[in-house]
Amino acid sequence: MNRPMSPTLIRRLLIALVVLILIAAGLWWVSRPKPISVTLKEIDRGKVESSIANTRAGTVEACLRTKLSTIVGGRIEVLAVKEGDRVKKGQLLIKLWNDDQQAQSALALTQVASARKHVTEACTLAANAESDAARQAALRARGFVSSANEEQARAAAQAKRAGCDAAKADVVQAQARVSATRVEQGRTVLYAPFDGTVAKIVGEVGEYSTPSPPGVPTPPAIDLIDDSCLYVSAPMDEVDAPKIKAGQAVLISLDALPKQSFPGKVRRVAPYVSAVEKQARTVDIEATFDHPDAPGKLLVGYSADVEVILAVRDNVVRVPTSALQEGGRVLVAGTDGKLQERKIKTGLANWEYTEVLAGLVAGDRVVTSLEREGVKAGVPYVAEEKSK
Repeated sequence: MNRPMSPTLIRRLLIALVVLILIAAGLWWVSRPKPISVTLKEIDRGKVESSIANTRAGTVEACLRTKLSTIVGGRIEVLAVKEGDRVKKGQLLIKLWNDDQQAQSALALTQVASARKHVTEACTLAANAESDAARQAALRARGFVSSANEEQARAAAQAKRAGCDAAKADVVQAQARVSATRVEQGRTVLYAPFDGTVAKIVGEVGEYSTPSPPGVPTPPAIDLIDDSCLYVSAPMDEVDAPKIKAGQAVLISLDALPKQSFPGKVRRVAPYVSAVEKQARTVDIEATFDHPDAPGKLLVGYSADVEVILAVRDNVVRVPTSALQEGGRVLVAGTDGKLQERKIKTGLANWEYTEVLAGLVAGDRVVTSLEREGVKAGVPYVAEEKSK
């Protein structure tokens, strides 16, 4: 016959059971999976653009830029500008020593004056000879002089007229010699071919300036830039080149103006592929600003990026491109406090947003901090930041 347990024993057993339950709960609490802190982005509707960007940094260029050197070498006698000066078209920039050429020009001018005086003399004699020949012809008609005298007077008149014409030709020759000396002087001076800014000067007064012969890279004497018209030149991957056409919309960004972009248009696509050693083959494009004054004062040589817009979708469901995993998968914040993996169908995409055709709706929240350790489907999460 079994004896009933005493109340004291029952109380001890209950206490032991409670202790075991508390120990088990404590062990579970200590060993439970800790929530992962994640950054969430709420899915919304908006614009998505499909675009391609340059493979290497582009450069702000001037529509007009020329590197000038004198045609001949010589000692710099006049340096009429300094770096940074604004100049007008036709303004003197540099003049080399050319006293010998100026002397030749002065000599040619005196020869012109002398030739003109000789013209006056020769043509006056020719006119007198022609008058004498006319008188001899009249006298011959009346029988007062012989035909031989008439022919002699006519021949003398013709000779004098030829001398007059030769003297006039000498004037033309002397004037050509003056023009030639001026051309020679022009080889020793530089004038601004357009309005612009002097970017760089190589040489000082008294130094010898040397033009660049073919095949020998010599620094130019003057680097002149017209910064009133600017564009961006950027290399695009040869694979993307067939997609780019003149007139397409672009977004231009500049390292000097971070977090800003400026609308523009493709101005030109190079008709050839550039092959740079140890780099991908590229095609250079040129893009202009829709509003040239929007970026403010730009310097030629600034680095820039060009994003060519291929297609645009408005008011579509979109997901941050940073939330996409390989295979078109995203991690969604589940209502049970855990991350859920979801497969989606995508459309247009760029580096910021990707169009969602199926799999997500506006209001869903996706993880954008995929690079953090432990972020995967099935783990509990804590939202670090919400943004819309």
